[in-house]
Formats: sequence, C-alpha cells, structure tokens
Amino acid sequence: MSSGKYKPEYPRVAQLKTAEIFRDYLKKENIELGFEEELVIGENSPFAKSHETREGNKIGNSFCILPMEGWDGTVDGKPSDLTKRRWKNFAISGAKLLWGCEAVAVRHEGRANPNQLLMNEANLSEFESLYQMVEKEHQAAFGNTDDLLTGLQLTHSGRFCKPNSKTKMEPKILYAHPILNKKFGLPEDYPVMTDSEISELIDDYIIASVRAQKAGFKFVDIKHCHGYLGHEFLSAYDREGKYGKSMENRSRFLREIVAGIRAEAPELEIGVRMSIFDWAPFKEGPDGKGIPALDGDYKYAFGGDSSGVHENMNESFEFLSELKNLGIELLCTTAGSPYYNPHIQRPAIFPPSDGYNPPEDPLHGVARQIHATAEVKKAFPEFYVVGSAYSYLQEWLPNVGEYVLKSGMADSIGLGRMVLSYPDLPADVLAGNEMKRPKICRTFSDCTTAPRNGIISGCYPLDPFYKKMEEHDQLKLAKNK
Repeated sequence: MSSGKYKPEYPRVAQLKTAEIFRDYLKKENIELGFEEELVIGENSPFAKSHETREGNKIGNSFCILPMEGWDGTVDGKPSDLTKRRWKNFAISGAKLLWGCEAVAVRHEGRANPNQLLMNEANLSEFESLYQMVEKEHQAAFGNTDDLLTGLQLTHSGRFCKPNSKTKMEPKILYAHPILNKKFGLPEDYPVMTDSEISELIDDYIIASVRAQKAGFKFVDIKHCHGYLGHEFLSAYDREGKYGKSMENRSRFLREIVAGIRAEAPELEIGVRMSIFDWAPFKEGPDGKGIPALDGDYKYAFGGDSSGVHENMNESFEFLSELKNLGIELLCTTAGSPYYNPHIQRPAIFPPSDGYNPPEDPLHGVARQIHATAEVKKAFPEFYVVGSAYSYLQEWLPNVGEYVLKSGMADSIGLGRMVLSYPDLPADVLAGNEMKRPKICRTFSDCTTAPRNGIISGCYPLDPFYKKMEEHDQLKLAKNK
C-alpha cells in the first residue's frame, strides 16, 4: 500500500472552514467532539495555566511536546545535528512541558533502529549538552527556564527491536502473540525473555535514569505504550513467572524500576506514557481499508474487550491505581500501536506506506482518545494528565484543546507530528496569533513512511529544510513502489 496513491474519501479538515460547518459535520457523523468557537487570549486562557508538581517542578503552561524520534542519531547513539535541530524546535515552541523529547534506548539491543539515541556512559556528555542547549534556546526565546520541565523518555523496543539493521528485526518478546508473531515472521517457539534477563534490563533502566538526572533532566518517562516492551508487559496474560498473568506480576516491571530510581536518584520525577487502551492488530482489507486481523475473540488488547475493536478500561484503571500508589503524578495518554493499528493511535487521513486506508473518519480516532483520557482524569484527578491525538484537528486544534482544558478533561494538550511542520504553534496560540496555514500538519504520514523505509523522519511536505534533502527523493520512490 502506498500513501502516495491514496484518494481520501472523508472530507479534509481544511474543508470544515466554519464553526457551523464543523459542528454540523460532527453531528452528522455522530462524533462527540466539543470545541470553543472563540479562543480566550492572554493570561486567562486555559492554555496559559501553570502547574507545580508535587516535587516542586513548575510547568508554565498547558502545552506539551510529545516524544518525536527522527531516526537520525549516530550509530553509537549520540544526537546528530538533525537531532539537535529538532530539539531546538521543541525548546522554542512555546510549550513548557517537553515530554521526553524522544525515545532513548537504555541498552543497544533495545533500539528500534540503528540510529536511535542510546543512554550509556559514553554518551552522557552528549545528553548533558543536549539538555543545556534546550535550556539555552528556551531562555533566549522566552526569558527564563524556571517554568520549563524537560524529561527523557526511556525505552526498550521489545518485539520491534532493530538495533543493527534498518531492515532486520531482532525481537525481544515476553510471550508468543499469535497474530503479531505471524505478522512479523516469528515462529511460535521464538524464545521469550527470561525473568533474569528482565531483572538485568530493570537495572539498565535505573542506571539510565541516574544518568538522565546527571545530564540535567528533571524527569524520566518509563514508556508503556505503542507495542514496545513496557506496553507488552501489560498484555502478558500467558506469560509464566513473576512478570506475567496477574496484574501484580504484569506491573512488577514498572514497580521495580520505580523502586530503583527512588533509591538511586531520589529527586528525579517519574512519568509514564501509556497506551490506555488497545485494539486488535489491523490489516488491509479487500477495499484497501483496515479490518481487524482476527479469527474469533481477542484477549491481548490491554484496555480493550474481547472483540478487539472496543475499549474496556477496567484493567487500565487497575494499572493506573498502581501508578497512583507509587506516587507518580505525570501521566501521558495515548493508545494502540503504530505497528499494528495506527488509525487508533495516530489518526490520519493518509496512511503510512505499511498501513491501510482509514476505516473511519480520523476525527473518530481523535474523539476516542480525548474521551478515554477524560475518563482517566475524572477517575484519577491527582494525575497531571497530558492528552494525545490532537494533530489531525489541524485548524481546529486550539479550539478543541481549549474546550478539553476548560472542561477538565486533561491538564495539558500534547503535540506530536504537528510540531515537525509547525514548531511554534504553542507560542502563536498563547500570543493570540492566527495559525500559519502553510505550516499546519495535514497528516500525510511521511514522517512515518520515511523510517518504515529506512529513511530519517521529518516533515518532507511542509518543512523546507527536509524538502531540499536528497532523502526527499528517496521517500518519493518508496511511496510509489
């Protein structure tokens, strides 16, 4: 499937030009999505609301930059000039919460690609410089960094590891998944990680956290989303031993990491980015649209029901109770996985090259995540909750985001793909400026299609910097295969 050949059957958001047209369309399609027709400007704007964490760290407004990898580090895991350019854009975006900036592997084998950043002793000074650059650029743009909170997302990519080759997967799995093993060419008897291997990995997370603190980062995110290893623990219903079956066991990985961080880096805050619900893997159907890759009931959707296509967040709430008991305050919500059901994780009108045409108007996917996040915030008011899936809203992003904040459905609006093309969107909204239409992300999915084809990620359609790169021509060829 090539995203370059797809003709969308749903209206583009840019066509929903007025509040009346937008509202009528949402009503017609039965999409529950509230929005403010007029934005509040200035210090009374919900986006201008600040927060002080229980650890005493300040977050100066209600915009957050979500982790955005460029697949463009060095082979030994250091940031490249491209990495630094992206982080600089995050620093001058106007957002006061930088959620991890991008996924950083805690060991080489856990890298999702051979150019993923890697936190080890040899790279520590590079991360110190990266953090200091963020502080310096934010200071120059906004006058102070007292209310800027920057973290580092720590990860192990689990069954999606590709540490040594852009094309060869070297999975580390927790259990034999009947659909995903088959989808990615793993035999049923492919070896699973042992409990002792998991214990060693937990030590690596703790060591990486200590290094992150030394580098200056104020918090670490222990990633539990998108099908990577932390997320896979949550659906390890079939796994034997102390990390499988019961919720107590499936949450043990996180608890042991947190205990180690509290002992070794006591002033470091801890956050969790979590897929709060999941669906079954999807595949391309006869008409090109995504359909569930199912034959009967499905039991591996953490936060989903046995149908594989609906949410049931009872277990999600159980896990969130564990976070609450651990004293974790920072929570970033997302859903599903870009590897097997991208339309619920990252709503887009154009699919990535390894995806499928959206089986629903992507606005359904946006609304689904917003409402699930609101359920979490209502049940756990003590969390500082960052929501995701806003980029597809395009021109309507500030209007929906303000409604969400005013309604107490989340504490912060997280921006991912949007900041690749429009890094200063938060600053514009906070200043009351009109959105710059030529910079608005239209969810062409090139930032996903590129790394799926071994090319660095970036906004090739809208960012002049990437448009001029030779990788742009490589991407065009990949899309038209």
